[in-house]
Amino acid sequence: MNSVAPLAARFSWPTLLLLLSGTFMVVLDFFIVNVALPSIQHDLQATDSALQMVVAGYGLANAAGLITGGRLGDLFGRRRMFMLGLLLFTGASAACGLAPDMATLVAARIVQGLAGALLQPQVLAMLGLVFTGEARVKAFAAYGVALGLAAALGQLVGGLLIHADFAQLGWRMCFLINLPIGLAGLLFGLRFIPPFAPEARSRLDLSGALWVALALAVVLWPLVEGRQQGWPMWSVLTLALAPLLIAGLAMHQRRLERRGGQPLIAPALFRLPAFVAGLGVTLAFFAGNASFYFVLALYLQQTLGLEALASGLVFTVLALGFFATSMTAKKLAERLGPQLIAIGALLLAAGHGLMIVAVLAHPGGAGVPWLLPVLVLQGAGLGMIIAPLMSAVLASVPAAHAGVAAGVASTVQQVGNSLGVALIGILFYAGWAKPQFAFVASSAYLLLLALAVALLFQRMVHAPQPARASCAA
Repeated sequence: MNSVAPLAARFSWPTLLLLLSGTFMVVLDFFIVNVALPSIQHDLQATDSALQMVVAGYGLANAAGLITGGRLGDLFGRRRMFMLGLLLFTGASAACGLAPDMATLVAARIVQGLAGALLQPQVLAMLGLVFTGEARVKAFAAYGVALGLAAALGQLVGGLLIHADFAQLGWRMCFLINLPIGLAGLLFGLRFIPPFAPEARSRLDLSGALWVALALAVVLWPLVEGRQQGWPMWSVLTLALAPLLIAGLAMHQRRLERRGGQPLIAPALFRLPAFVAGLGVTLAFFAGNASFYFVLALYLQQTLGLEALASGLVFTVLALGFFATSMTAKKLAERLGPQLIAIGALLLAAGHGLMIVAVLAHPGGAGVPWLLPVLVLQGAGLGMIIAPLMSAVLASVPAAHAGVAAGVASTVQQVGNSLGVALIGILFYAGWAKPQFAFVASSAYLLLLALAVALLFQRMVHAPQPARASCAA
């Protein structure tokens, strides 16, 4: 570790920009595709469930691989795994952009998600190693802002690329844009990322990784495909397997821990009430966050008839609200106290309620101006939640478990993204008499999720804090 210190001191801020650009690209690709969905559906004759898999399949693969990706970084070195993940992500992006059919596109998206899972855990770990003291606080704050801006600006970037229609590539540029960024990252990564030594004490729990992947797949796949096919028996039976697989995963992890092994997900974490409640906050928030972008993009284009660029510009208004509160989150926390996240969730819930009123009052294109102030309010609520959420969830975790806990929290985040898109797809595509009713029903669901975030956060704040020794087992 000592060999890293001179490099870290010399290259810390170029390193920050490079690492955040990798994270930004991975998160951006979850959201940039939203404005491209109608074009993809038209060009590749995609079904509604296939469209959902373009979004949810990426998130599912990413969630299934995040903790394993972190372990691989321990075993083989952070920089090496970051660079490998970036290389694979760039190649998968090229495959997405050149996909001749939906099957190829969905498969390439899954590879993209897995590559992102290899890249992302290394970023958080390296930020903690490169930066110290106040610089570390600023680096992690920049990380949170990068995540939020990637989500909020993804639609605008996608709209601009589709509108430009470079070389008549249309929606394909949403993926091909990653090629120059990825290649530049590979070139500069060798110079600006310090060579962190592997941690030989880590072991890779391959069976645990398989349990996680299977458990996530049996939940998500039937939710996406089952609705499209009229809920056949296989979808019901597959969903019924989920609790059994989750229980099997828990038993496997406890058994491995008792034998002195290194489980993929440390059972000790789940003896921390505040952390468990924090995972509930994370799941509820991100289930609403990703699905909100998903249905808003479809509503703006399919119901209001906006083009991709105009839709992306509408999302920019959301980004303005997000930027205003996320950049001032520290000052807001000093003024509002520890309830900043809960207040943000209530603002978000109010925004969803006002969105319902605006859509019902102005169901046609004239409703767009009425949506803009509501989007500012929703963006402000999002900024108050995203920036401090990760540090709040991890606050009760002992240092010995901090790395694994961050991986678990990131996994729950991606599970929330994918599960949210799958669940809201069932509601949005339920065959409403008028198309705007689908968005109203979806907004009501999102309002309930925002209220759940506020309530679960109260449980997290008031959870008992066990002695450090009790969670070291």
